[in-house]
Amino acid sequence: MANGDPGDGAAAPVTSLTEPLGDGSREPTPVDGPTEKCGVVGVSLADRAAARPLYYSLYALQHRGQDSAGIATHDGFQQHSHVEMGLVGDAFSQSDLDSLAGSAGIGHVRYPTAGGVNACCAQPFSVSFKSGALGLAHNGNLVNADEIREELASSGHAFTSQGDTEVIAHDLARNLLESDLIRAVKRTMDRVHGSYSLTVMHDDTVIGVRDPQGNRPLCIGELDDGYVIASESAAIDTLDGDLVRDVKPGELVVLEADGSGFDSYRLFEEEHSAHCFFEHVYFARPDSVIDDTLVYEARRDLGRALWEESGVDSDVVMPVPDSGRAFASGYADAAAEDGADVEFAEGLMKNRYVGRTFIMPSQDERERAVRLKLNPIRSTVEGKTVTLIDDSIVRGTTSTQLVELLRDAGAEEVHVRIGAPAIVAPCYMGIDMATREELIAADRSVEEVREAVGADSLSYLSVDAVAGALKSTKADLCLGCVTGEYPYDIDGEETDRDVTRPTVGEPSPADD
Repeated sequence: MANGDPGDGAAAPVTSLTEPLGDGSREPTPVDGPTEKCGVVGVSLADRAAARPLYYSLYALQHRGQDSAGIATHDGFQQHSHVEMGLVGDAFSQSDLDSLAGSAGIGHVRYPTAGGVNACCAQPFSVSFKSGALGLAHNGNLVNADEIREELASSGHAFTSQGDTEVIAHDLARNLLESDLIRAVKRTMDRVHGSYSLTVMHDDTVIGVRDPQGNRPLCIGELDDGYVIASESAAIDTLDGDLVRDVKPGELVVLEADGSGFDSYRLFEEEHSAHCFFEHVYFARPDSVIDDTLVYEARRDLGRALWEESGVDSDVVMPVPDSGRAFASGYADAAAEDGADVEFAEGLMKNRYVGRTFIMPSQDERERAVRLKLNPIRSTVEGKTVTLIDDSIVRGTTSTQLVELLRDAGAEEVHVRIGAPAIVAPCYMGIDMATREELIAADRSVEEVREAVGADSLSYLSVDAVAGALKSTKADLCLGCVTGEYPYDIDGEETDRDVTRPTVGEPSPADD
């Protein structure tokens, strides 16, 4: 309970409204690849229930998190919430959706980046306090969450999880006791430091917030009877809506309660953004438009750049499904334009009925799962020189297995080309990118990685080529995982810009 506030007088109690769902926790085993943390959505409609559009939107964002799903709505009188572990289709029944009354709401899908998988960290996170009901869904990761949690706890706020989303919710609830919604959000943004795209519901008002560097994606869409804010435009397409634009870095968007429009407030405007380049490389759906760029075309351009930088003559160019497909397509097209006699082929077939490799209890079984998931087409591979194209190499387990798989199928040579730079450092911004000790490229040269995975040759895409393909500059991208320099002030890490985290405990700057 929040029994007191560092500001004027006492604050009203803050109590979690999230339904207890039992423990059901499990510890995730590392996956040989990066995993996104979350997807968020918020809708405000004229006169129809928001629950089903939110449900469909979460389906469209399922790739961003598969361990929990939740929806919170407001009917003008009270807030309703349903949060459950598992995939979207398993988390909601017809009766669950019917119980989520109201034409405004927010939703969330989650993949945890630390700790166990359990209901206490599932979202949206809901609180009730003197100034109303608050629901919050978060994609990203705060750098200074522990500092703010400690300060809030010392003033009487009781926390039910170690998640940074709850820290944002408590801080915002405290500020709403003293300020209107816009000023309260500004004061919270003054204090938190890190990556966040938020959908927030204060009573029946839905808002979207993107951090001042715009690290995680967030966009606005228009429907026939309202507006939607979502992590990716694919969610808007699912609702037969039209993409309006991206939420700008440092922008607060407030949806009208009757679905008639939205208001915009640019609360921060930094010199440079820090868009996560890995959204275009791996995380986002190919049919999404993020920061004015269609992800599929960005990946094709990355593949073209890969040919220009490190093309190698081979008989067959094939993708690792599904992540390498657009890269390989662009690579093969660029090769053909240069007169190279190379065939683009789907040489690896994916078994879509095999679960993710990280649920296997032992390393041997996780390696075996690669063979369960992917099987080569021998006639495409046998006696051929093969160029295998993927988006990234993280731990190297999958790449090693795939090279061995192709050699066993009769490939004479296997050349590996990666549509991103080598991952040499962890991500602190909401992506499970492993520790330096687990990253195969963290302390190895390209030649050493090549030898480790068993390829005849290996090349990554350069950082400059990534910026060029994304029509950006390095100064406007978050490249921490491939450079070791970050756009946020992180303990023990280098920064790539002049940035200092806020000092917790100091009063927020005066509101404009």
